[in-house]
Amino acid sequence: MMNPTFWRLGCRRCLELSLTLLLMMSLFVPAFAADEAPDAFVKRISTETLDAVRADKSIKSGETAKVMQWVDSKLMPHINFRRMTASATGPGWRKATPEQQQRLQDEFKLLLIRTYSGALNQVTDQVIEVKPLRGTADEKNLVVQTEVKGRGEPMQLDYRLEKTPGEGGGWKIFDMNVLGIWLVENYRSQFAKEINTGGVDGLINTLAERNKANAKKP
Repeated sequence: MMNPTFWRLGCRRCLELSLTLLLMMSLFVPAFAADEAPDAFVKRISTETLDAVRADKSIKSGETAKVMQWVDSKLMPHINFRRMTASATGPGWRKATPEQQQRLQDEFKLLLIRTYSGALNQVTDQVIEVKPLRGTADEKNLVVQTEVKGRGEPMQLDYRLEKTPGEGGGWKIFDMNVLGIWLVENYRSQFAKEINTGGVDGLINTLAERNKANAKKP
């Protein structure tokens, strides 16, 4: 089974709320200009998402089926989830068949949604402060640093973005950092243990089992 130690850390609630913002921040975002600055992109969609969650009781309830529908229809165009899953899987990704890669993406996405959707009820008076951009907006990959401010201490929340080319292109999120912990790196260490023990199928089965267990929780 996956190591539960990480989830018992004191920052778990911070992680839950932060990843929930990542999962939900694009649900209410219209098409954006390809030349939009990356820090402006993060600021705008973060603010719009917080406002939308506060205004919609059904969103705050975190109903899995509805969140899944929103993620599939509105979120995925703004996140390179294939890259995120591949990075978390590590070298095992290249050895996986196309069918296994799709299963990994499906189970990983469901794991994230079921793990974090309940944190939507923690959205209250938070605001997002975007730090000055390091580097230039012309870079294809960069980090946008932010702080989530509300009750208690400010929380570090950074996003790794990539610039997608072509018509309709723009910025996509492929990783996030909460309080110094990068999401992909954390899962990579957990996934590696599962792959070393049971191969790619072993990881898929572990994710599926955890998703089933999470589905039974009230």
